[in-house]
Amino acid sequence: MISSKDKNAVRKARHARSRRHLIGTSERPRLNVYRSLNHIYAQLINDEIGSTLAAASTLDAELKPQLEAKSKAEAAKIVGELIGRRAVQKGVSKVVFDRGGYLYTGRVAALAEGARSAGLDF
Repeated sequence: MISSKDKNAVRKARHARSRRHLIGTSERPRLNVYRSLNHIYAQLINDEIGSTLAAASTLDAELKPQLEAKSKAEAAKIVGELIGRRAVQKGVSKVVFDRGGYLYTGRVAALAEGARSAGLDF
């Protein structure tokens, strides 16, 4: 019997391998991305104290009107711009990008592009 691979388990293993090297500090927090089937979430995390500095997702009330009739990639770019603006308001300009074990393409790349256009450096 041929067993199929659990894609999420493979992603989590890939994320664990990359997380060994990615550490968010107060000067340079970690920009974490989580992608579900319909939504995308981004968080700025300071791993030294274990706190979230800012967060944005496609479920944010202020983004709901902008996301009507947009593709998932376009929505991800808008979420990236929002997390970038929130980070700059908190005084953060440099981050470490944690793609969450996802491949850097599609929605993840669009979110990164949006965050860069809002002023984040990574």
